[in-house]
Amino acid sequence: MFKGKRYRYIVGGCIALGFTACSIPNAVEKTENKNTPASYNTSSDTTNIASIKWKEYFTDPYLAALIDTALQHNQELNITLQEIEISRNEIKARKGEYLPFVGIKGAAEVEKVGRYTSQGAGDATTEIKPGKEMPDPLPNYLVAAYATWEIDIWHKLHNATKAAVSRYLASVEGRNFMVTGLIAEIANSYYELLALDNQLTIVKQNIEIQNNALEIVKVQKEATRVTELAVRKFEAEVLKTRSLQYDIQQQITETENRINFLLGRYPQPIARNDEAFGKALPATIHPGMPSQLLANRPDIKQAELELTAARLDIKVAKAQFYPSLGISAALGYEAFNPSYLLKTPKSLLYSIGGDLIAPLVNKNAIKAAYASANAKQIQAAYNYERSILNAYVEVANQLSKMQNLQKSYDLKSQQVAALSQSINISNDLFKSARADYMEVLLTQRDALESRFELIETQKEQMSALVNIYQALGGGWN
Repeated sequence: MFKGKRYRYIVGGCIALGFTACSIPNAVEKTENKNTPASYNTSSDTTNIASIKWKEYFTDPYLAALIDTALQHNQELNITLQEIEISRNEIKARKGEYLPFVGIKGAAEVEKVGRYTSQGAGDATTEIKPGKEMPDPLPNYLVAAYATWEIDIWHKLHNATKAAVSRYLASVEGRNFMVTGLIAEIANSYYELLALDNQLTIVKQNIEIQNNALEIVKVQKEATRVTELAVRKFEAEVLKTRSLQYDIQQQITETENRINFLLGRYPQPIARNDEAFGKALPATIHPGMPSQLLANRPDIKQAELELTAARLDIKVAKAQFYPSLGISAALGYEAFNPSYLLKTPKSLLYSIGGDLIAPLVNKNAIKAAYASANAKQIQAAYNYERSILNAYVEVANQLSKMQNLQKSYDLKSQQVAALSQSINISNDLFKSARADYMEVLLTQRDALESRFELIETQKEQMSALVNIYQALGGGWN
């Protein structure tokens, strides 16, 4: 008899499996393209600055202290750490799904059935033992252990666990990518602060130069060599430069507060070394090979892990079409009187059974979930390819920017030197009445603007050195 039931289960399961397997839609798997150009500029040097730890790359102790503080207290980074913890807990939950669920149950109830029912009539004529009728109403007490277990015959639960592990690892890489961005943002803001300090110093120096020129013009006016118009023009230029001083001071305050926000603290002065401006980063950059981006960039590794998880999701969704095998069992004691509860074997109860369930009709929900999983896998493959392409473009842009900024800096340095000399020349010519006051004013204005532009170019050079380090995948280790 038992063999007959077993064969019926097997035959029924095979029929259900064959029926469902024939109706499973085909998945369209996209193979991602991992190919990258052979080099950035025909260089075969495999040395890559991404392998340098950030504390060795950013040698300014003031900047290192700021980065250390941010890595501990930045709110957005700490939010991401909790997302990683959520992903880790998801792995534990998935692992628990393919283990048996075991529980303990205790129950007590009382039941009164009608006398003129089949159960009531049967209870009235049933004696527990000679001369003792069934109680009415009928109490019932139960103490039992029970277990349920879904046999993972199609690896649905194991694949779901693997997908959870991939997503956990992807969240770790996401955190690493955020760290690189945070470090780069702090470094860029720090160097912007140093540039503003230098600009403020230049403005103060220029105010002194303009005040001296103003005194000369006043003397010239008393000697009737210039008019009141010249005096007013020079006064206006001094006032304009003094107002520029406060504009820069406001920018310094906002930049300091931006850094403080990244550090997760309220506004306070930022300690810094102004002498490190233009000297704190390596002069030579080794970008390595483009193929190294796949191993160094956290966002690329994150996209790859998310693609792995998406492909596992397809397997999980596909397993929903197949029959699922479940086993349930229970063992305990049940009696209408607590004094009989632990009497063995009369009060003993046990059960064990299995069920094989397969979807046959109205599988639209399963098909939709399978189609969505397939679409997400294609989406993840495109996202992975985009991450690789974006990384290469970022590196190529920064390498080109560094070269062009260096050429621009050399030319602007010559411009600053020429205009600085022209200030003294214009003053001397003005004193000897060989140049008018407008030439002096324009020369001073041009010199100030050129020095500002030179500092701005230098700041962009330092920013490019920070950004190329980030683009190559450095900073998270």
